[in-house]
Amino acid sequence: MAAAASVHSFIAYCNLEEFFRPVVCETSQEPVQFEYIGLLHSETFTMKRAGQKVVAGTEAPGTSQTSKKQKTNLYGSGFGESDLCTSMDWGSLPHHVILRVFQFLTLVDRARASSVCRRWNEVFHIPDLWRRFEFELSQPATSYLKSTHPDLIQQIIKRHADHLQYVSFKVDSSTESAEAACDILSQLVNCSIKTLGLISTAKPSFMNVSKAHFASALTVVFVNSKSLSSIKIDDTPLDDPSLKVLVANNSDTLKLLKMSSCPHVSPAGILCVADQCHGLKELALNYYILSDELLLALSSEKHVDLEHLRIDVVSENPGQVQFHTIKKQSWDALVKHSPKVNIVMYFFLYEDEFDAFFREETPVTHLYFGRAVSKAMLGRIGMNCPRLIELVVCANGLQPLDDELIQIAERCKNLTAMGLGECEVTCRGFIEFVKMCGGRLTQLSIMEEVLIPDSDYSLDRLHLEVSKHLGRMWFPDMMPTW
Repeated sequence: MAAAASVHSFIAYCNLEEFFRPVVCETSQEPVQFEYIGLLHSETFTMKRAGQKVVAGTEAPGTSQTSKKQKTNLYGSGFGESDLCTSMDWGSLPHHVILRVFQFLTLVDRARASSVCRRWNEVFHIPDLWRRFEFELSQPATSYLKSTHPDLIQQIIKRHADHLQYVSFKVDSSTESAEAACDILSQLVNCSIKTLGLISTAKPSFMNVSKAHFASALTVVFVNSKSLSSIKIDDTPLDDPSLKVLVANNSDTLKLLKMSSCPHVSPAGILCVADQCHGLKELALNYYILSDELLLALSSEKHVDLEHLRIDVVSENPGQVQFHTIKKQSWDALVKHSPKVNIVMYFFLYEDEFDAFFREETPVTHLYFGRAVSKAMLGRIGMNCPRLIELVVCANGLQPLDDELIQIAERCKNLTAMGLGECEVTCRGFIEFVKMCGGRLTQLSIMEEVLIPDSDYSLDRLHLEVSKHLGRMWFPDMMPTW
């Protein structure tokens, strides 16, 4: 660790900057051609490398080797940082030490450090350092993201495309950034990617790219990788033909597929994945492509146990969409095959759009309501969601939810987490709910504004009573003021 600390000090001391500069060997007329070379300036630095002296920067006037302090202990506390940097034979550090140091550096600092000597530059290109990479692509005028330098991108494609295994693209909302990501994907013809993530910091991004351009770029990765295990491609123009290519080349390795808000995928497209990718453990999709056939395919004998199923129920055209119903038999088949599966549902609907849900028993484990949900809907949850573990209600209105919460506490024996936002619950009703759940409520987030004082309990007394039943100190959440 002393060596690592010294290297960090050395990098800061040398003030490395300005990439793509050569370091010149005194014994050669030709510059040593490094990639991502930094310029050492404003300081004096000399270093021995393989019997040669590498000069970077200009030695301060009046300074000579004979006038420098002699050291007997490389890491002795009696020597200053400047003395250490001028005598250390940095080029002779073992590869594994330099590699370990590089793993703690940001990409920019790593590139600067690669200019120290040829050995450090060789380590800079060791495949282990390029297994994981996040391309950041943004337009300076409209984004806070730092963009990966275009020259670096080209060097990665040229020298490290076949080393990339865990790759993500983070883009801003501009179409130009999304198209740049597609252009890079199109060039990864020698890749062996295992995980791929396309991340939009704001919409629309990838959705503004032409479907043909996006599908063509993605197909390059799907065809050439043949070992994809995790794909996160939310809010993209992914389509059925692309999924078929994915299945044809990666059916034995795919374990996670996250593809919410992909309007060009049909129920038939996702069914193809379930039918062929028997190792699939995690799946995230929109409700409109969920079907009885899909659940039954995930429940077949050939399929491994599903661990996580996330379903986004979103109203794109309020009042114009009639949501279909999933049969109880299909849910039962999934749970029988994968008894520990977490079924997570995110609802962003209006109150009059919930008619198709929870009219019979549903094995959902985690429920999140991003918009107002009616008392009647919460009552159905209490009646028909016995596997419920977590419930978050962002809004309900001005009708107290005492009866609904008590029913949920009675029937949902696995409930361990509850969150309430813009709702109303009397203090008496809330304490009864907590008393019934007891210490199993490991997470309880209730805004103070939700709780209505009554003749039995004030807010001051409430937190003491709730804390007693939970077995730990508890206070309601406060609305931040600023």
